[in-house]
Formats: sequence, structure tokens, C-alpha cells
Amino acid sequence: MDLGGRTVVVTGGTRGVGAGITRAFTRAGAHVVVCARRPPEVPLQDADFVSVDLRDPTAVHAFFEALPRLDVLVNNAGGAPYRPLARSSPERHARVIELNLTAPLTASIAAYEHLKRAKGSVVMIGSVSGTRPSPGSAAYGAAKAGLENLARSMAVEWAPDIRVNTLVVGMVRTELAHLHYGGEDGVAAVARTVPLGRLAQPSDIGEAAVFLASDAAAYISGASLLVHGGGERPAFLDAATANKDHENHKDHRDHRDHRDHRDHRDHKDQEDREGGVG
Repeated sequence: MDLGGRTVVVTGGTRGVGAGITRAFTRAGAHVVVCARRPPEVPLQDADFVSVDLRDPTAVHAFFEALPRLDVLVNNAGGAPYRPLARSSPERHARVIELNLTAPLTASIAAYEHLKRAKGSVVMIGSVSGTRPSPGSAAYGAAKAGLENLARSMAVEWAPDIRVNTLVVGMVRTELAHLHYGGEDGVAAVARTVPLGRLAQPSDIGEAAVFLASDAAAYISGASLLVHGGGERPAFLDAATANKDHENHKDHRDHRDHRDHRDHRDHKDQEDREGGVG
């Protein structure tokens, strides 16, 4: 997809999923501006970096006012450490919500005039944590649920000038994956729970973001695109004892049918050879 001539802002686009999104937009030919508190440890090719604390509304508005134009805003900055509710202060949980929900709202409003002039779009980077229970990261899950609802409301309020959509992201293999899933054995075990058999790569999320920002998605707004490899197999299916005999019987029947088909084919080949065929 060609996004040449367009300017894209990616918040928190210095590493992990954000870096994957940045690389995808640069490959599509866009001029990408990345904003975050700290510069990237690994320089981002063909992208500009501006230091901005996204939790500071004054700094955020100043950043967007200084841009000559803007076509796409990707609200990617966010995340949270493992933090059980009762083991941390309400203030710490509130900061998680501030970064994952309030900051995208602030950035979107600050970018509004630019995006309206450009007939542009906003892509929210949501999470499956906002669609299911998220023990250990409850504030994060609540914020991501709110972000998805915010995007739908924004899509209605700002139509037809600005499109707004959400990528609902599943488990991604980034440089910090070990903090969530453990070592290589843990990552592999978690990957086996995904129907497609692997964790997402940051590039998978980036390509989906490019699609939503492109003309190919011109009639898509207020949508939530699931990028999770098919989701997660419900735990009760493995825990339940019902239907296990049926599954075993099906496996046995499939094996028997395969064996019978093979025997029939071998028998036919033998008849063909005896009859001089081939």
C-alpha cells in the first residue's frame, strides 16, 4: 500500500509493537514522526523522533501545533507491569489508566484540526485484555476496554471528516516478551495456545495499522479489527471430561478410515499391476 506524501504520528513508536508500526508506515512511503518520553535505543531508519511526555497535555498540544500537517495518528503508547490490584496503590493504577486511555484521548483532540483538514484517520492500538478478564493487569484491561469504546464514539462524532478504528491486539513477541511469558520454553508454550500456532510479530500489527490508515479501508470507521491469531482456546475445553471419548473415537475413526483407504488403494494397485495396467 502506498502512503507516499502522508505524515503519520506514532506515539510510543520506539520499540516493540510501536517500532513495528513505525517500520510498516515507512515501508509504505509515509513520513513518520515518533513521539515518546525517551529516544529509541536503536535508531529508527527514515523516521523522525520528538521527545514528548504524552501525560502532559500542554506538551502534547504544543507538539501537534508544531506539525505542518498530519494525516494519520496511531495511538500506540501504553502498557503496564504485572500489578495485582490489592498489592499496589490506587495512584499507581490511575497512572496506568492515564497512559493507556487519557493520553490517547488527549493526543486525538490535539490532532483533531490537522486530521480534519487532511480527511485523515486515527488508529487506536487496543488489546484483547480489554475484552476479557485481565488478572494482574486489571487497570490496563479496563483502560483498553475504554479505549475501544472511545474510538467508536469518536468515529461517530468526527464523521465524515475523520475515520477512527481500533486494532485489538493479541499476544506479541517483542524484546520484552520474557517479562510476560518467561524464557523460550514459556514463549513456545504460550504460542501453542494460539490457533495459528505462534505469537504475533510487531510487523503483523504494523501491516494491519497501515491497512486501516490506507484508502483500502476508506469505508471502515468505528471498527475493531482483531489481530490475535484466532484468539485463545477456552480453558474449560481442556479441563472438562465431557466429550473426551467422542474426541478419542473421532481420532480413532479418522485413523481407521485412513488405513482402510490406504489398504483399498494398495489392493487396487495390485489388481492394476496384475492386469497389466501402467
